[in-house]
Amino acid sequence: MEERLNALEMALKNEMTERDFYLKNAERTTNPVGKAMFAQIADEELEHYERLSQLAEIWKKDQKWPETIPLKVKETAVRAVFGAASSGVKAAGDDDDLKAVRVAIDFEAKGAQFYAELRDKSSDPREKAFFELMANIEHEHFTSLKDTEEYFVNPEGWLRKQESTGLDGA
Repeated sequence: MEERLNALEMALKNEMTERDFYLKNAERTTNPVGKAMFAQIADEELEHYERLSQLAEIWKKDQKWPETIPLKVKETAVRAVFGAASSGVKAAGDDDDLKAVRVAIDFEAKGAQFYAELRDKSSDPREKAFFELMANIEHEHFTSLKDTEEYFVNPEGWLRKQESTGLDGA
């Protein structure tokens, strides 16, 4: 139990560190795609923090996974935000945008792995399902950020690729 509580404490710290990072970069960048992406992920990291905080409090009190409180996390909206923000916009990211996205990619890869490890260590099906959802959301952030990285490097090529994926190829 202590190991799991320590892991939750680490997750709480990571979620807030990442949220602060995303908020700073949403404020810093002038790129509309970067601004939208960073702001959306910051909001989602806050929600993760709130859910994990509830979970940690219950765990401290009851020493077990909660039986009655459904701890659900909303699915990520990053893809939709990225799609809307990039619609018709051809603005490459600057060096700071690219560095920030690459740091964020690393955060999210490590987060997905961390939650997958928590999932794999658990025997409680509700706990497994919760950490599976968290791992999947972090992975979705990761793939969206990889898209953003590609967009920042070559917006015209990225938009061309997106347009061609809508074609049926016949």
